[in-house]
Amino acid sequence: MTEKGEQFMASGKEYLHYIMEQLSDLDEISYRPMMGEYIIYYRGKIVGGIYDDRFLVKQTESALALMPDADRESPYEGAKEMILVDNVENRTFLKDLFEAMYAELPLQKKR
Repeated sequence: MTEKGEQFMASGKEYLHYIMEQLSDLDEISYRPMMGEYIIYYRGKIVGGIYDDRFLVKQTESALALMPDADRESPYEGAKEMILVDNVENRTFLKDLFEAMYAELPLQKKR
């Protein structure tokens, strides 16, 4: 968590490319830039994002079960807390995490 008044820098493309490479074993992984950060999609659903060079995922039951001791952090001021993924080196874990989370994630609303 950040202290009040502390500001983060936008995420770097190098970290985005690293995370996308780590997720490349999954089909239908994509991202969308959003105000200097990146939203990560799996099969059309938002799983999480990269915020200030931190990989955060939504708090789902399966994510909490797979990472019970993970830190909870807010992606930006006023946002719901998300789970900090600190095991980004383990591609198998990331694949299992996304596959487990998928059924619990809401469908995107049509624009």
